[in-house]
Amino acid sequence: MNFLIPIAYAAGTDSAAFNSLFNKIVNNIVTPAIYLIVAIAVVYFVWGVMVFVQNADNPEKRKEGYMHMLWGIIGIFIMISAKGILGIISSTLGL
Repeated sequence: MNFLIPIAYAAGTDSAAFNSLFNKIVNNIVTPAIYLIVAIAVVYFVWGVMVFVQNADNPEKRKEGYMHMLWGIIGIFIMISAKGILGIISSTLGL
């Protein structure tokens, strides 16, 4: 059974390296990208509100503003959900 000790030690080292790599990728790349995309979605939503309000008498422009608002909300929801899914994965794997 002593021949399994180096294998177990190597598996622990790789696991620690994977955890470290995963945390670095999430913290330095994915999280800032999610925040950036959420900020863009908020700006897109606010742009839609401005178009909607400024063109109260033009039904076509109001519909355009409404669609901007709708897609802005959808974008915000998707990015917040992605952040939540990453949190679930991290806590499930114990990272």
